[in-house]
Amino acid sequence: MNDVTPGGTARARRLRVIAEIIGGNIVSSQEEVTERLAQMGLAVTQATVSRDLDHLGAIKVRQGGTLRYALPGDTPAAPPPGRLERIFAEWVLSVEPAGQLLVLKTPPGSAHIVGHALDQVQPDEIAGTLAGDDTLFVALRNGVNPDQTASNFRRMIG
Repeated sequence: MNDVTPGGTARARRLRVIAEIIGGNIVSSQEEVTERLAQMGLAVTQATVSRDLDHLGAIKVRQGGTLRYALPGDTPAAPPPGRLERIFAEWVLSVEPAGQLLVLKTPPGSAHIVGHALDQVQPDEIAGTLAGDDTLFVALRNGVNPDQTASNFRRMIG
C-alpha cells in the first residue's frame, strides 16, 4: 500500500511546520503550537498536535528559567557542570533502590526532564533510563551498588 496519501502529505507538512515552530520560538504548550499552526492556515486539534509532538520526539526542557518544547538534537550534547545537581535538587522528590533499578519520583509531568539530564551525562554506573509521568526508572549496570548510587543521588536532592 502506498503511504503517500493526501492525508500523509498534509501530516508530513504539518510535522515540518511544527518542527520549525519549535526550533525557532519559545513554545511552552500544545495550545501555543495549535494557535501558531492556525495562524499559518493549518487548523488542527490539540489532540493532533499532541500526537505530532510525540511523533517528533519533542520534549519539554528548562531553558532560561522557562519550560519549552525542544526536539532531539536541539538540546546541548553535554550539559554544563552542575546542571544535573540543579535538576535533581529542583525535580527529584525521592530515590529508592529496587534490585538493580533506582526508582526516582518527580512532580507530575517531570520525570522526562530528569531522565534526559541523566542520559546527557551518561554516568558509567547507569545502563539506561525509562521515564513515565512522575516516575523514572534508572537501570544500573551489573556490579553497581544500588544503595550507594541511591545515596549519591539523594545528596543531590538536598
